[in-house]
Amino acid sequence: MLRDSGKGPRLAVRAVIVEAGRLLVVNAWPDAHSDLWCAPGGGVERGTSLPENLIREVYEETGLTIRVGTPCLVNEFHDPEGGFHQVDVYFRATIAPGAGLGDWTDPAGVVNRRRRVSEAELRALRFKPDSLPDLAFRPSAGLLYDPLEPIVR
Repeated sequence: MLRDSGKGPRLAVRAVIVEAGRLLVVNAWPDAHSDLWCAPGGGVERGTSLPENLIREVYEETGLTIRVGTPCLVNEFHDPEGGFHQVDVYFRATIAPGAGLGDWTDPAGVVNRRRRVSEAELRALRFKPDSLPDLAFRPSAGLLYDPLEPIVR
């Protein structure tokens, strides 16, 4: 019998969206308190599939409607001092026809910036996970795994 202690890792989903050699990234820090960039996505709601969660999260964070493809990365990070532990499942995704980066505001007020970057531009930013450039710009056939790493703020 499976029991939920409420103390397990948080589950989140993220989208790897590359168009014309440019990856969509977001700064998910309220009031731009950090210069850390990541792929769009967020927490999973119980009773909803991972792709459905990803569609919702990407829309909230970017205003884009997407089509979800295959999983491509499982990434873990944690706060060794605070007990926080998150598992992100990354999916390849494409922007639905007719969806573009128009005017948008994150309803949760978390994402304050979004942009499309080349590999060189991404490498000039502070980003997580460390494997993001290779994942986005040198896609492999298999599912990748990033081992547990300390959280970065």
